[in-house]
Amino acid sequence: MKKQWIISIFVKTLRIFCVILCMAASFLTPARAEDPADFILTPAPGPEPKIHGPKVYGARPGHPFFYRIPCTGLRPVRFEVEGLPASLHLGRETGIISGRSPERAGEYPLVLHARNSRGNNTRPFKIVIGVTLALTPPMGWNDWYTYYDRITEQIVRQAADAMISSGMADFGYQYVNIDDCWMRKPGAKDPALGGAPRSPAGTILPNGRFPDLKSLADYIHARGFKAGIYTSPGPLTCGGFEGAYQHELADARQFADWGFDFLKYDWCSYGKAVPPKSPDDYQKPYRLMGGILAKLDRDVVFNLCQYGMADVWEWGASVGGNAWRTTGDLGLEKNKELPGFYYIGFANAEHYANAGPGHWNDPDYILIGYIGDAFHSRRAAPPQPTSLTADEQYSYISMWSLMAAPLFFSGDMSRLDPFTLNILCNSEVIDIDQDALGKEARVVRKNAAEFILAKPLEEGGLAVGLFNLTPNKKALTVSWSDLGLRAPERVRDVWRQKDVGAQADGITSAINPHGVALFRLMPAP
Repeated sequence: MKKQWIISIFVKTLRIFCVILCMAASFLTPARAEDPADFILTPAPGPEPKIHGPKVYGARPGHPFFYRIPCTGLRPVRFEVEGLPASLHLGRETGIISGRSPERAGEYPLVLHARNSRGNNTRPFKIVIGVTLALTPPMGWNDWYTYYDRITEQIVRQAADAMISSGMADFGYQYVNIDDCWMRKPGAKDPALGGAPRSPAGTILPNGRFPDLKSLADYIHARGFKAGIYTSPGPLTCGGFEGAYQHELADARQFADWGFDFLKYDWCSYGKAVPPKSPDDYQKPYRLMGGILAKLDRDVVFNLCQYGMADVWEWGASVGGNAWRTTGDLGLEKNKELPGFYYIGFANAEHYANAGPGHWNDPDYILIGYIGDAFHSRRAAPPQPTSLTADEQYSYISMWSLMAAPLFFSGDMSRLDPFTLNILCNSEVIDIDQDALGKEARVVRKNAAEFILAKPLEEGGLAVGLFNLTPNKKALTVSWSDLGLRAPERVRDVWRQKDVGAQADGITSAINPHGVALFRLMPAP
């Protein structure tokens, strides 16, 4: 008996020891990160053709024209366009419309057709020839938050190819934009970056990593995309490279000659060269460049990057801006109770009344997938997976789409995983962002626990986002009276792309921590 008692005590002690050891190991071993693949909500597109993208498109008379019809479905797909003006040509196998826009101002209604072995699809599309560009928020890719001062021409070419191979082009992403650091850098020790920043005639010169910018723009255009470039009104860019100060006209003409269709104009060193003393001083460099761009023989979308100074949302459109940053850099916004994008979004949402077709509030880029470290941008560290949870990423894109924000992905195009593409390529979410009415969502309610946005849509009804700001799963409710609606005929879960039952008094949804429920409310006819 004594021997059995001793063995029993030993076994119990051993079990207790193992439990303690396992508990200690659980504290010492990092928790397994959630696998985003487990949270994919967006249904994969079917094999039949489906045309996506905006239904309205602005261009100026007689200028070069490039538009790639976004279309999912089994390839090959053959395209046709009813009503195409004579000055434009359609590549029936590529879906690329190119040529020169009509000389006569006005509206040109078209019908886009796509056909493959599984079926056919049509979509209305209207070209509006006038003075206003970017009738819907621009969409594309920008290199900054992945490559910083290590960007090269080859990386940009690869990004353009990845836009097609990933399927992003099939959902309407159309700009491939170079950020800072393509120019020469005064005083650079790296011979690839140094040298005289301008020719004897004053023409700006690219650095050794960009041997032929015209060829690069042509490469981007050949794929049906538009090419974007960057500079500063100051003597130097934010990265210390050559800026446009006192060379504005020459540089703008050079950008157009190279074939660029988008200009990001970043304040950077301008404030040191010309210290602002009045609100007009903040407007002056943008008014100057906006006036130059309007006279070029090219449609150049003008992005004002000056971090919301002097209430830019009130005057950005009047100086020729098509979009303007309303806050500081999102990549430098520190996480607090919530990830940084929430605070950027909260600030941007305050200015909803100032957005509309051709002039958009810009809360900065989409930082998901593999991205660089903005706090240590000069370190040549490889991009790392985003720290955002799956639910936070759904909230991020839902908020940007409701706010009619430009949708520019700034992650690594060579490492696009299925979950990131699920976030970026939900056609119904993009339709909310690209809605032709051009309204930004208003804030219905905001407190410590919830953030609710409602965006009017062209065909009537609303897109509504319910954001759970707490670290716990929570049921959120918004009533029809809160939204100024009668009960809608249909309520659609946009991320899952399926109709859900309409409730008598409003919407109630149980939402994951830092998650979102995004609905499209369609009124009765």
